[in-house]
Amino acid sequence: MSALGHLKVLDLTRVRAGPHCCRVLADFGADVIKIDAPEGLDANAGVSGSRHGFDMQNLHRNKRSLTLNLKHPDAKALFLEMAKQADVVVENYRPNVKTRLGIDYAALSAVNPRIILASISGFGQDGPYENKAGFDQIAQGMGGLMGVTGNAGKGPMRAGTAVADLSAGLYAATGILVALQERAHSGKGQWVQTSLLQAQIALMDFQAARYLMDGDIPEQAGNDHPTVTPMGVVATRDGHINLGVGGDGQWRALCDVLGHAEWGTDPKYQGMADRTAWREEIWSLLRPIFAQRTSAEWIETLDAAGVPAGPIYRMDEVFDDPQVKHLGMAQNVHHSTRGDVALVAQPLDLSRTPASLRSAVPEAGEHTDEVLAEFGIKPERIIALRDAGAIGQ
Repeated sequence: MSALGHLKVLDLTRVRAGPHCCRVLADFGADVIKIDAPEGLDANAGVSGSRHGFDMQNLHRNKRSLTLNLKHPDAKALFLEMAKQADVVVENYRPNVKTRLGIDYAALSAVNPRIILASISGFGQDGPYENKAGFDQIAQGMGGLMGVTGNAGKGPMRAGTAVADLSAGLYAATGILVALQERAHSGKGQWVQTSLLQAQIALMDFQAARYLMDGDIPEQAGNDHPTVTPMGVVATRDGHINLGVGGDGQWRALCDVLGHAEWGTDPKYQGMADRTAWREEIWSLLRPIFAQRTSAEWIETLDAAGVPAGPIYRMDEVFDDPQVKHLGMAQNVHHSTRGDVALVAQPLDLSRTPASLRSAVPEAGEHTDEVLAEFGIKPERIIALRDAGAIGQ
């Protein structure tokens, strides 16, 4: 039994934020119908690479595909018919596009008052930037992440993955689930909205709160934690490890492990704020000691003492780690062309209705006839729609 198997979702999304939102719903069992543009009509074709490539396979698994030319009046009418029977529509067009196509919330709710429309944009559905083009890196910069990432004085640095895109997708999925829960009581749908900019600012969390509450503008701190010391990267004899000493007890435990218990009782280093004030001095004490032993030796020693520490992996090492294997973060699914492929699993477990990988990404339009028949569209009408160019071949 799947958690969301009762839901029918029409997926109009492209690139990453929207597809990630729909991936969450699909992995927990929702019937997600990916609306693909017929060949040659998708302006974003190729942004996520080949349909058989790693990115598309990871983003669009567990979905079915229908090709629909929404600029065709017959296709728009067909989509609104489908919306009458759907629970959720997800889109990440620029805000004015859905209105121009005639599939905005007003149009959808007119045919189905229970529909939930989730819209993900770059900067919001209205306001000065509503129609500004938005990509993840733009939001990373405008949301403050690049301003605190990287080494001081070396210029801004982007994060190594699509932080704004992925978090916006998660917030949209959360909003959909909240709206569905509320609909169970009110019987009414609603419009769920988020943006890459909002999601990125929300992810700044304590860094944003530092400014809002105290007027403190965070600066770049490299690999050091901005307010906690010693928490950062330290070189070992054969590489680097992460060291995460958060509390006073952990500081004293670290000093004991290092053979310098006196540092743990030194009044100069007693509190977290004190240690951060003396950050450079503390690191100058620690670095020569850590350079004497290997990363594996330090992690074993620190783990035994209850001092948080961990390796810094390349991606092959991530999936070779015994705990990662135990958590099942790589799961296989069979693809008709590529055979069994491993994809990234959902990072949460439910005791009765967990997520699952059931199917690889379909070919564009692979389920067009099947899906339309389920929505009550007769075979002769499907042929006419295809002949008119409203749906793909």
